[in-house]
Amino acid sequence: MIQSMLIAPPESKAISKIHSFRLKSSKESLMAPPILSLALPSGTGRVLSIQSHTVQGYVGNKSAVFPLQLLGFDVDPINSVQFSNHTGYPTFKGQVLNGQQLWELIEGLEANDLLYYTHLLTGYIGSVSFLNTVLEVINKLRNINPKLTYVCDPVMGDEGKLYVPPELVSVYREKVVPVASMLTPNQFEAEQLTGFRIVSEKDGREACNNLHAAGPSKVVITSININGNLLLIGSHQKEKGQPPEQFKIVIPKIPAYFTGTGDLMTALLLGWSNKYPDNLDKAAELAVSSLQALLLRTLNDYERVGFDPQSSSLEIRLIQSQDDIRNPEVKYKADSYN
Repeated sequence: MIQSMLIAPPESKAISKIHSFRLKSSKESLMAPPILSLALPSGTGRVLSIQSHTVQGYVGNKSAVFPLQLLGFDVDPINSVQFSNHTGYPTFKGQVLNGQQLWELIEGLEANDLLYYTHLLTGYIGSVSFLNTVLEVINKLRNINPKLTYVCDPVMGDEGKLYVPPELVSVYREKVVPVASMLTPNQFEAEQLTGFRIVSEKDGREACNNLHAAGPSKVVITSININGNLLLIGSHQKEKGQPPEQFKIVIPKIPAYFTGTGDLMTALLLGWSNKYPDNLDKAAELAVSSLQALLLRTLNDYERVGFDPQSSSLEIRLIQSQDDIRNPEVKYKADSYN
């Protein structure tokens, strides 16, 4: 043992003997400390977040974990990929986690009774095998906590283009959507999941109805371009078989392209909808207001250093915007369709 290699002062011998005894004791007799986030619940929860990760910049878990922590959640991230930077840069390096490696992490948590979560959050997933393992994770988490809230951002593509293998679409549609509590697709992803084009607000609302019928009680299409206007359409079906409460939020367009905004938006929706479980419209107002304040700060900061914000994608100013995450000023209001 390490302490046998050290010269211990006489007063430490009793402590050393106790320490040696504990190390020699059987594994079963060792008492792990309690999970304080469960023993002393905070009113928020404990989130397992399975998303991508970059060393530099803010996408995936780097966009989601810090905001959720600011909103009071304990968050345990699992990185589906670990890259040096996001793939919009000229080059990137890194590793991709496979389904077996994900399952080993889950088994390690379970072996130590650490697998109780109130929320599961998933974002970018790059392979069918990994997504199928995520489905096994959902089953295991719900066996431990039947009240688990699963928030799914079905990251598949944008602006008419898939950036995951096409076979993932059917897995999301047939297996993932039915077990999700909240779904946060963009316009293109909602079209992939429903199989029809969204060219009007009516189409957006119908897409939400279609997704409700498949499973989730909360659906937020986070961005829809209609006639040059950018909208968020939200829908909450409070009772199965009943018409959902639906609303829209008009979002001013910002003349720049940002990375990590979808991941951040889903995290904010999880956080605020947990605080206001029966008021998805209020949760969306807070989330949109946080996000817009952060994006305007990002735009202004790039312009301050003389960079043309339309020349490339911009890394969001997440750390500098923590006040807007904790206490957003609601500037964007929901208009009810009902």
